[in-house]
Amino acid sequence: MTGFFHETAFYGSDDDFLAIAVPFVEGGLRAGQPTLVACAEKNTALLRDALSDDAVTYLPGADQYARPAEAIASYRAIFGEHAEAGATRIHAIGDVPHPGFGVPWDWWGRYENAVNQAYAEFPLWGLCPYDTRITPPEVLTDVVRTHEYIATASGEHLPSPEFGDGLPLSAPVPDVLEQAPPQVCLVDPTPAAVREAVSAAIAGVRLSEDGAHDVVYAASEIVTNGLSHGVAPVRFRLWTDDSRVVVTVTDRGSGPADPLAGLMPTTATRSAGLGLWILHRTCDYVSMGRDEDGFTVRVSVGGHT
Repeated sequence: MTGFFHETAFYGSDDDFLAIAVPFVEGGLRAGQPTLVACAEKNTALLRDALSDDAVTYLPGADQYARPAEAIASYRAIFGEHAEAGATRIHAIGDVPHPGFGVPWDWWGRYENAVNQAYAEFPLWGLCPYDTRITPPEVLTDVVRTHEYIATASGEHLPSPEFGDGLPLSAPVPDVLEQAPPQVCLVDPTPAAVREAVSAAIAGVRLSEDGAHDVVYAASEIVTNGLSHGVAPVRFRLWTDDSRVVVTVTDRGSGPADPLAGLMPTTATRSAGLGLWILHRTCDYVSMGRDEDGFTVRVSVGGHT
């Protein structure tokens, strides 16, 4: 078999998780194929206790990666090694971060959508289980739209009727700092003017040298993208507290159509490809999506997201 078989599962108890996960892992082992577990700590412990086969490879779960672009790069390298070694089917089960794990969902929701392309070249069967006890409803809605199949505790593998339905994923949530008026608000600014304004605004914020550089670069990059690819007016805003900076750029366009935008490097476009990927590898949080104001890119650096 070739290609990516992207499957999810929903469970409401530890027993249900094991009823889904153990047969999946054991099926890979019986087939003599690479079998990878990349779950969060709790589910990894459950599987270690339930499985005796030391042929299972335990990897850092996606929750161990601060950024989904890093997870994609790491997992692509691992899958590629197994494929080059002759694997005809790689079995991988892993938890995907969401607010139930204490992290924002937006870019991990985009991850779940993007990997349908990012992992398509590999002979991969990927299972992404979600605990309904801690997973918000909007996340579950996105999950059925981004996975082609749904596994059940009874052993069924059902096509997801909502996969690829063309509906947008849930809208990004504004940062708590945005509840206050912005400290900087510019309309159709030049990138140079943005860099100057940001440098002045963050002078009193406790950021590392790299963090300060990341904010200035990110602000300039997303304004450049808005001016080059968006629809005017392009509005830039900035908020800070004593240790964190949030910037947003909103235009009236629809944003990039490619689900991989920002999550994998590309030089296919003049500025919206490689630069956006750099943001996703350096900033603490990046969200992208449409709301009533238009298409917004939101970046947070420093403190806690």
